[in-house]
Amino acid sequence: METRELICIGCPMGCRMTVDLDGEKVVSVSGYTCPRGKAYAEKEVTNPRRIVTSTVKVISGARERVSCKTAEDIPKDKIAEVMAEINRACVEAPVIIGEVLITNVAGTGVDVIATANVR
Repeated sequence: METRELICIGCPMGCRMTVDLDGEKVVSVSGYTCPRGKAYAEKEVTNPRRIVTSTVKVISGARERVSCKTAEDIPKDKIAEVMAEINRACVEAPVIIGEVLITNVAGTGVDVIATANVR
């Protein structure tokens, strides 16, 4: 049996949690104070995922770059590949919040969307 210690990032409370694993199977989670904490702990030890935030180059815009993020969390081991695609991307102004800038980034099935407007 393996035990892992985590600090939850699901809300500002930052609960200290303990996860007991039998191989790759979660046996128990303790220390969480809300259901999001338990779900985070289980996912973090079996399939860690992250939202990626960055910027994309804008052509002919009032600003040179627009802030963006993945629309959903992506597998943690795909972050470098996702960032490489984001760094190569370039969009034309205008850009609107929520606009899809990259579809299916790095084959994850997740889009990269704008988080700001650029005229």
